[in-house]
Amino acid sequence: MAKKNYVEQQFSCVRDGLIRGLLFEPVNGKVNSEGKLPVAIVSHMFMVNYKLTVKYARFLAENGYLAVCYDFNGGGLFSKSDGKSVDMSVLTGVADLEAVIAAVLQHEKADASRLMLMGCSQGGFVSALVAARHPGMVEKLVMFYPALSIPDDARKGVMLMAKFDPKNIPDVVRCGFMKLGRCYITDVIEMDAFKEISAYEGPVLILHGTADTAVDVSNSKKAVEVYKNAHLELLEGA
Repeated sequence: MAKKNYVEQQFSCVRDGLIRGLLFEPVNGKVNSEGKLPVAIVSHMFMVNYKLTVKYARFLAENGYLAVCYDFNGGGLFSKSDGKSVDMSVLTGVADLEAVIAAVLQHEKADASRLMLMGCSQGGFVSALVAARHPGMVEKLVMFYPALSIPDDARKGVMLMAKFDPKNIPDVVRCGFMKLGRCYITDVIEMDAFKEISAYEGPVLILHGTADTAVDVSNSKKAVEVYKNAHLELLEGA
């Protein structure tokens, strides 16, 4: 068995409750002149937890990044972080990621000038919003099938398995086995996702399957148009 070239440890920080995840520190990373490592933070998709993004964090650590994957507060059915799903929204996810960034950059080996955000689906949308709000802080942005359709879906009254009247939003909406609070809808229903994310001018890589039925690939194609420095990699049939 090949020897791991990274050290895995528990990660946590506080933002309206305890955020939990994992941190991977490379043994022989790409240190700068001060002995510091580039940082990568991976955000998970809707309804799940960081376990589905561990493979990305490990890959990044294997390639020299101080990498973290974590759970949004109330972000999934099996979330390790605190919080309730009825209090979770894209904007609470933004606040969570901002808290994770602040905590990770306190690590003695973190190079704050080399920060990459990576996110899947809703985590991709959250990462894009954070990059746009802190453009001078984020060096690179990578998104897998980013759920930039969430605001449009809210206006339609159909968000994955959740259906509701957008003109009469209930306090709680059932989305499969998960309960969403009113804030999940109201926080985005008037948002122009593409206008919001366009403030980020750094390099962006988007990967999206052409057969994606949850988030149509047209959203990623539109994102490439609003960014100044973006590349879309289409995965045919995925």
